[in-house]
Amino acid sequence: TANLDGETNLKIRKALEKTWDYLTPEKASEFKGEIQCEQPNNSLYTFTGNLLIQKQTLPISPNQILLRGCSLRNTEYIVGAVIFTGHETKVMMNSMNVPSKRSTLERKLDKLILTLFATLFVMCFIGAIGSAIFVNKKHFYLHLDSSEEGSAQFNPRNRFLVFLLTMFTLITLYSTIIPISLYVSIEMIKFIQSTQFINKDLCMYHNETNTPALARTSNLNEELGQVEYIFSDKTGTLTRNLMEFFKCSIGGDVYGNGVTEIERGIAERDGMKIEENRSPNAVQEKGFNFEDARLMRGAWRNEPNPDVCKEFFRCLAICHTVLPEGDESPEKIRYQAASPDEAALVIAAKNFGFFFYRRTPTMIYVRESHVEKMGKIQDVSYEILNVLEFNSTRKRQSVVCRYPDGRLVLYCKGADTVIYERLADGNNDIKKITREHLEQFGSAGLRTLCLAYRELHPDVYESWNEKFIQAKSSLHDREKKLDEVAELIEKDLILIGSTAIEDKLQEGVPACIETLQRAGIKIWVLTGDKIETAINIAYACNLINNEMKQFVISSETDAIREVEDRGDQIEIARFIKEEVKKRAEECLMYALDPSLRVMLLNLSLNCHAVVCCRVSPLQKAQVTSMVKKGARKITLSIGDGANDVSMIQAAHVGVGISGLEGMQAVMASDFAIAQFVTLQICFLFMAGGHICEYARW
Repeated sequence: TANLDGETNLKIRKALEKTWDYLTPEKASEFKGEIQCEQPNNSLYTFTGNLLIQKQTLPISPNQILLRGCSLRNTEYIVGAVIFTGHETKVMMNSMNVPSKRSTLERKLDKLILTLFATLFVMCFIGAIGSAIFVNKKHFYLHLDSSEEGSAQFNPRNRFLVFLLTMFTLITLYSTIIPISLYVSIEMIKFIQSTQFINKDLCMYHNETNTPALARTSNLNEELGQVEYIFSDKTGTLTRNLMEFFKCSIGGDVYGNGVTEIERGIAERDGMKIEENRSPNAVQEKGFNFEDARLMRGAWRNEPNPDVCKEFFRCLAICHTVLPEGDESPEKIRYQAASPDEAALVIAAKNFGFFFYRRTPTMIYVRESHVEKMGKIQDVSYEILNVLEFNSTRKRQSVVCRYPDGRLVLYCKGADTVIYERLADGNNDIKKITREHLEQFGSAGLRTLCLAYRELHPDVYESWNEKFIQAKSSLHDREKKLDEVAELIEKDLILIGSTAIEDKLQEGVPACIETLQRAGIKIWVLTGDKIETAINIAYACNLINNEMKQFVISSETDAIREVEDRGDQIEIARFIKEEVKKRAEECLMYALDPSLRVMLLNLSLNCHAVVCCRVSPLQKAQVTSMVKKGARKITLSIGDGANDVSMIQAAHVGVGISGLEGMQAVMASDFAIAQFVTLQICFLFMAGGHICEYARW
């Protein structure tokens, strides 16, 4: 879908099982059916429709749709039916122009021109009235009432005509005070700045990815020199978005001996030095930076909880939407994933002995090592019955699979907050220990996910699957109904453990942030990560330091955690609401309420740096708009993913980073760069504003 959203990773598309036989032209000509679907719209990621065939109603989702502009891979040809054509296709409906942003200079220049026009009109009006009054018969020596050609302009017998003609004459004479050429000159200068300086600047060129800076608009060049607030995403913007499986917690035990960059930074702040002794036998692979002999090469069988380890590895190998490419060997296979996190988890499963090597529309094939006995390798096929996909609202992904022996299992992975809400009663010790491990991982700057599973009785599954099919077949509020049905089965889960993935900082980020702060620019980091992770990342990139006084505003209190552990959702909601009423600014969702927004703004504007955690894409845009309108300062937003688009469009200046999360941020931005460090060079190019005392309005 690179032509649609810029994302180069492969997407799974599969036909409905009932239509698998219609492959030849003869069979395709026999096909009779009816498609009922939504009206044409511009949403690339949703589709609601049904296929009526042989008196059956089959749901059609985005997984059965090929959009105009897609490229087919790993498949020779397809047989399909065209639903929308021409201007009704989604790619054409997305071709509308993005609302243009106007710079402060342009707005001030418009006001100046309007003022000059008003001045010109007043001058001409006064002059025309004076001329109409001045003409009089008593000035006979001027021959004003002459009948000669051209003398009508000063004929005292028709003063109104004198007024009109004089008005036009004066407008022509005084029109030079309107600087018409100023617009042309400014536009030419901006155009040359964009095409010849920004786009061709070698200092802004990223050699590794062969990516130059790109000015997608020339309207906002001068705004770069006047930016006072920067709103930045973390993952892929401050960090590299190169995920590596680093540590994990299984059944209450932590595995992984590595030391992260953040931990080294914490130790240095405390005056300590950490030495890391890496084993020469450690596995070296992109996406896998894990070292602990207790889990490698089948050693997990000797651990106190080998069955839990086995479920942990199977969850990693089965619960995903990754596509394998290349030879079916551990050394040569390549994984195409929707996100680097997902690829890192599958690579980890491979290195632990659970090698996912093939996928069909309904099956996943895993080569399992050391399961029954040490050294034994066997190929196991798992039937994928249902996939409950990840989205920013659900914050989790689930897969219902059938083992070769008929056993039905639901595997689920997601954010700790949503997984803990859906755990079965009991096992409180493991829950508590795993939560402590999650906090440790967060303090080390690692990205965490919780893994859980649930064994399903066939009758329970069949009953639920009927509701699931009905929800999938609905033409109205399909997404909402699917989420409601998912809640029915994603409950009473058993916690397996958690994963911790490292995402290292980009080179030069700490120095860049320090330079920007010295220039008087305030930087806000808006991230969806845990508060511990965000704080330590902020320390590592010099956003905050020990000399600053910190205010940590959080709704995660011990009292709330105790209520969460009881598992009563109604009680949890009621208790959190009461707590927030006591301390209203402690939850961003409530703090952005109009009644509290002024309080949050006043507090934040007095801070040297602000870090917002657990932020949704909508909240990113709300925070940006709040400062943009409340502080009345020039703001800049920078991000690299689809979840940053709303934030980029909300700021005065939007900067997209062409990273590993696709090109959606770049497509919505005003300027595109390859790395965060380039932002500093871009500011310096535009005279820095704050550094070189760029003229401000």
